[in-house]
Amino acid sequence: MIRKNKLGVAIAGAVLMTSVAMPAVFAAQPKQVKKVIAPAASVAAAGDARLIIKYKAGAMANGNVATKLASVRSAASRAGLAQSGVAGARGSVPLAASHVRKLGLGGDVVKLSRRLNPSEMNKLLAEIRADASVQYVQVDRMLRAVEDISAPISMTAALAATATRRVAPQMIPTDPYYSVYQWHYFNPNGGINVPTAWDISTGQGTVVAVLDTGILPNHPDLANGTHILQGYDFITDTFVSRRATDERVPGGLDLGDWNPVAGECYAGSPVQDSSWHGTHTAGTVGELTNNASGGSGVAFDAQILPVRVLGRCGGYTSDIADAIAWASGAPIAGVPNNANPAEVINLSLGGGGACETYEQDAINTAVANGSVVVISAGNENANSSGYSPGNCQNVITVGANRITGGRASYSNYGANVDISGPGGGGGQDTGNDGWDGYVFSTGWDGATTPESGAGVYIYTGYAGTSMAAPHVTAVAALVQSALATAAKPLLTPAAMETLLKETARTFPVAIPAATPIGTGIVDARAALDKALEEPCDPEVETCGPVATPLVNKVNVTGLAGAAGSEKLYSFDAAAGSVLTFMTLGGTGNVSLYVSFDEEPTTTTSDFKSTRAGNSETVRINKPKAGTYYVKLVGAAAYSGVTLVARQ
Repeated sequence: MIRKNKLGVAIAGAVLMTSVAMPAVFAAQPKQVKKVIAPAASVAAAGDARLIIKYKAGAMANGNVATKLASVRSAASRAGLAQSGVAGARGSVPLAASHVRKLGLGGDVVKLSRRLNPSEMNKLLAEIRADASVQYVQVDRMLRAVEDISAPISMTAALAATATRRVAPQMIPTDPYYSVYQWHYFNPNGGINVPTAWDISTGQGTVVAVLDTGILPNHPDLANGTHILQGYDFITDTFVSRRATDERVPGGLDLGDWNPVAGECYAGSPVQDSSWHGTHTAGTVGELTNNASGGSGVAFDAQILPVRVLGRCGGYTSDIADAIAWASGAPIAGVPNNANPAEVINLSLGGGGACETYEQDAINTAVANGSVVVISAGNENANSSGYSPGNCQNVITVGANRITGGRASYSNYGANVDISGPGGGGGQDTGNDGWDGYVFSTGWDGATTPESGAGVYIYTGYAGTSMAAPHVTAVAALVQSALATAAKPLLTPAAMETLLKETARTFPVAIPAATPIGTGIVDARAALDKALEEPCDPEVETCGPVATPLVNKVNVTGLAGAAGSEKLYSFDAAAGSVLTFMTLGGTGNVSLYVSFDEEPTTTTSDFKSTRAGNSETVRINKPKAGTYYVKLVGAAAYSGVTLVARQ
């Protein structure tokens, strides 16, 4: 079946369902900013009240369900909690609890007979924790897709223009919308420098798991028979999944996440159409490329493993955590083992609150299995330390930059944000008929479910940290693929994080020290070059630390970094003439460490300047002839700093 949408090109291929409406580029009405992360106080109340309880090793951990539920009811009684609306009951009837399932990583999910307000929940949790047999208990919170801003329908007319307005450096895909709309791949300020990276790696041989709303695998720019692996639907609640049973099922298909009733998810939650969020994020990772159709994907030869964890109102932490572990290859009870463990796992989702134990356990399991876990920082323009799972340990947390290279106004920020990726500025960036404000990828224009038959495959734009994270995810896949091709060991998740942060491109505009979004913008080519760099052979060459050369009296401007970040530079000095290294300008706090012929550290250096602020000077009155190494360290987050060497 062939349909022509308002992009001006035919989208050909196996269409999932017969379309009964005229195609549109976007949803029928303009979509505005969607704050899809509920306020922290609302999270516990979203959906049915569920708890995750893990017991200590011993009799209770292996005990029967009835014993475990009795302990929960006893805790509820001690907390003075009763059921509500119990017909024919005299006096208060204790809060009831039912067993949902055993957890894949140990413990149980328990469902309460009614929702609790925050005060009641805190009392219940305190009583359960007082039980000596309990290792930990947490609310099974609802997390949500981080999707934010969709391109307005007024931009539709601009999509008719398909001329290639820009020449890419090396590989120029045949996809007609790449050069026009996908600035996020090649723009020198806000893009990820991927065109020259494609000359080295396209992601072949890697698997990227996309944990999201599922995927529409028959989109013509995703489907080629082998590109999309059979994933799994991990949602265990029929209200959330809209499936007939609570059982997990194979496929990872997006059945829609629309909300027909206001307030059904949390107080004030809106009526909204399905987002097709997972299809958009998957397109950024691996939209088919060089097929003369639509746009391009970053790691277009990687295979995509769709894992559905989000549906109506979001997804439970317990399901998401199990899916993280499963995607990495860990066995999960009740689900067949994953035959295609992922090198990289993308989570463009989150919710308010601390990183809970079960989330962290799942992430630790995935990392131990070798999977790199990449997570959106969130879109509340707030400190990301308050949003999970981006505030967990052992993950790469991604903030969003605009086409200018500056921070997107919605992006969460903070010391735990590791790196930035293109998320788009939405209405902040209006160039190229508005497209400079959005990330362009695959989608569907149906309002509810593909099973309704009302919709067609499209290309569409979103802005958000949900869009930023898949860029980082896909670059990690490019790196692992290149290493495997070169018969080199793959990077551990920790080494991958270090590589991406060290090779990130410096923000071209100052990032305020109060709102840091990592060490810079992910740079695909720089990451590949560094990963494939051959170690120095001292028998044939003079070896030294890998550093960025400084040119005499030439300012290096716009430097930015997080607290604790380090950047190494080198300068070839002449003997005798006074040598000065200086930093100045910008905001935040940096320190300068200098050593001759070796890399300095914060504890060992020949010279240093560690004054508060950014005005640092190291003056060497009688320098030696040879190489001086200069380390710029973020004593706190900084941006807009200039470094210069003068001799």
